[in-house]
Amino acid sequence: MSTGKGKTPASDWSATPLFVNDTVYVGTPFYRIFAIAPDTGKVKWTFDSHSVLKALTQPDMKSRGVAYWQAADPAAQKACQKIVYMGTMEAKLFAVDADTGKPCDSFADHGVLDINQWNTSNNKWPLSILQPPTVYKNQLFIGWAGKDWEDSEAPPGTVFAVDAQTGKLNWTFHAIPPEVAKQTGTANVWASMSVDPQHGILYLPVSSPSPNFYGGNRTEKLPLATSVTALDTNTGKVVWSRQLVHHDLWDYDTDAAPTLVDLNKDGKTIPALVQTSKMGLIFALNRLTGEPVYPITEHAVPASDASGEKASPTQPYPEVLEPTVGKFPGISTLADWASFGECSRTYKKLRHDGLYTPPSVKGSLAYPSTAGGIEWGGGAVDPRSNVFVVNSSAVAQIYRLIPRKEYEQQTKNGTPDGYYAQTGAPYGFYLHNFVNRWGMPCWKPPYGTLSAYNLDTGKLLWRKPFGEVQKWGFYMPESWGSVTIGAPLITKSGVIFIGGSMDARVRAIDLKSGDVLWKAQVDAPAVANPSTYVYKGRQYVVFVAGGNSILKPQVSDQIAAFALPDSN
Repeated sequence: MSTGKGKTPASDWSATPLFVNDTVYVGTPFYRIFAIAPDTGKVKWTFDSHSVLKALTQPDMKSRGVAYWQAADPAAQKACQKIVYMGTMEAKLFAVDADTGKPCDSFADHGVLDINQWNTSNNKWPLSILQPPTVYKNQLFIGWAGKDWEDSEAPPGTVFAVDAQTGKLNWTFHAIPPEVAKQTGTANVWASMSVDPQHGILYLPVSSPSPNFYGGNRTEKLPLATSVTALDTNTGKVVWSRQLVHHDLWDYDTDAAPTLVDLNKDGKTIPALVQTSKMGLIFALNRLTGEPVYPITEHAVPASDASGEKASPTQPYPEVLEPTVGKFPGISTLADWASFGECSRTYKKLRHDGLYTPPSVKGSLAYPSTAGGIEWGGGAVDPRSNVFVVNSSAVAQIYRLIPRKEYEQQTKNGTPDGYYAQTGAPYGFYLHNFVNRWGMPCWKPPYGTLSAYNLDTGKLLWRKPFGEVQKWGFYMPESWGSVTIGAPLITKSGVIFIGGSMDARVRAIDLKSGDVLWKAQVDAPAVANPSTYVYKGRQYVVFVAGGNSILKPQVSDQIAAFALPDSN
């Protein structure tokens, strides 16, 4: 495909396959929907939105799949009693008949809802619908993604509830108070959401405000930013909210839908949620009240030395569930030796006071960084044992604030890689992975792990390096693990299925031990959550092997299905 000017941008295909209506549905980064036979892979129908193929808000084309709704009592021979929805980067939401792939004429404007009609404050870019809507009863809950690190003033975070059949707006949630929205922005919900259907509560993972790495322009308290927030599904009113990062200076978005689970603690059943984070911290909360299941305390954290900045003096830490990422492990001897001491020389020049070291003009080491900890896929839970499994990355990055005049001088002939404007703030920004001249991580491995927790006790059951780093055509030692994107699922038989790693393999892992039971090669890293279903008595596990340039420049359009042996 072509945009008409130059090449079509690269793609990050992160779509979780959706099995409903005896069909597997999947959306692509080029905004097409495929309806696929669940046993043979034969394509039943396709829908092409003919959308603009430009990376308007993201570095690459991107899609995390589709959503599905059906009427409580579908009328025979009537169109769009079952609907599949797909969003686009240009802020359009398409609704098509799940049986035929034809547009639903009664939804919004002949099957297309323009979300950007509600983009009325700091309209710098479209409200990109990259994550499928969350469906509950007769409503769609729609969050959106934006363009990070470019502007101080940006569209302020909103979630829209619309009628699933007509697209009519029911209510809007605002994460930033209107009186301060014009001087900041984002705190949007770009990840998926969760719903408690018994209590009619919608749970939002709310991201950080803009500008992402400097807060002197947004000194007002923004209690809903970088939070997990619960809303009444009927009204959009806040039921409760818990902020996970105060005055976020690190782009530590709350980036995954919380996992809902009933915990058995001290002889009581607690309706809970588990919220993962980019910091590698795991928060267990009562999902009806927001109160901690396990203690959360405020720890003193480093102060900022940047002019105009005032970092929060404390940050919340969960005291029982062990973080997936510990303290900075030190400089890699191998990477330092291979670069003639470059890693250790660089490290000595950086400010590093542990987690929550603020960005600085000198340059700060962020570990974990905005790249993770735990990314947007979140974790998975076995509801019988309440064992929670999550993959996590350990990535160190360099954050440096650049005074505005100096930034303008350095970028007058073009913007080098790693430089971001933060227009409207007194500082531009430099972000770079902490690697040596050969691209080797300057910090000690493992770079990725898989962990299992008993949520009833808060105890870490096991943690193992996960995946393999693939570089220069070689696989690095298994003990190093791999940076990962994507997340696990757990089957009733006690098997974890997960892709996510740089080596473009998918794996089956024993829930009790963490041992790898099976692995298979696919065409690119499977950076979406897999799905599983039973069709005609046979169980399938399906991965989208789409790739993501954050891991490595290997992409594909492959859907890979694996099945248990046919018992017939």
